[in-house]
Amino acid sequence: MIDSPEAKFAVAAVREAAQLVRRVQAEMVTDALEKGDKSPVTVGDFTAQAVIARRLQDNFPGVKLVGEESAADLREEAGTETLEQVTHFVRMVLPHATAEEVCDWIDFGTADAEGEYWTLDPIDGTKGFLRGDQYAVAFALIKDGQVQVAALGCPELADATSPAKGGDGSVLLAAKGQGARCQSMADPSAEWKPLSTSDLSDPAGARVLRSVEKGHTNMGQIDYFAEALGITADPVGMDSQAKYAVLAAGGGEMLLRLMSPKMPDYQERIWDQAAGSLVITEAGGRVTDLDGRPLDFSHGRTLAQNRGVLATNGPLHDAALEALKSVGA
Repeated sequence: MIDSPEAKFAVAAVREAAQLVRRVQAEMVTDALEKGDKSPVTVGDFTAQAVIARRLQDNFPGVKLVGEESAADLREEAGTETLEQVTHFVRMVLPHATAEEVCDWIDFGTADAEGEYWTLDPIDGTKGFLRGDQYAVAFALIKDGQVQVAALGCPELADATSPAKGGDGSVLLAAKGQGARCQSMADPSAEWKPLSTSDLSDPAGARVLRSVEKGHTNMGQIDYFAEALGITADPVGMDSQAKYAVLAAGGGEMLLRLMSPKMPDYQERIWDQAAGSLVITEAGGRVTDLDGRPLDFSHGRTLAQNRGVLATNGPLHDAALEALKSVGA
């Protein structure tokens, strides 16, 4: 399936979308942007979802898309300016798109998450996008609760491991049972490189990939977890599913999504985990929830049967689960 029509489409879709949201970023994220203004990422989200939805309809008629966005606000008078901006960027790749078509394509992503469907996070890493740091386009095919194909577009990562602002970026592809690999985002003819997680088995040297944004997880508990595991290596700060890419490529050993004390009942959204989880497991790593259970994508738009996320290189996973128990995570 790594060379299947679905896999080839996923790569082409995230490459096009990632390059397009980069143009949104270049035009809209300026020094004059007021603090707290998220309009560029809003425009980027809608633009990417509209384009991928249209491409999906053209290539796989009848398939479903479960996306993060809905066009409801764009159809209101208050959303007119944003819709005009989104349509402007969509027309860069679909020149004859109308505003009404753009809304319809975005709303194609409001399907029910059941049976066979694609799921999309058009820009994962809002703050990273606005800062010019890490963000990702995350796209995955799910059948009967199992992720089958996954693609990540990471514009600010080189070789899926190293932050490189303004560089060529990386596209990652994984297919269930067939491994994971990466390619330059800028060159569709570039060589595909196989991905393999780190083989580190000593917890002391484990590099924990941690969100820069403190509201996304329980930072204090991660500190206790690292102490319980005896970790002495410096953590790696990074937002979005770019962390998953780095872990899959051997640039770190562990990442966690713990329950934030501000949102103790939060349920992970499927589009935040589907693509990254398959990339890691197909590179040799392991992904479970905090209780060691596999992620279950068969309960709608959230991981309703799971609690948080633990992803590791593999050899460190059991020790990490024990450390989580010891700190009450």
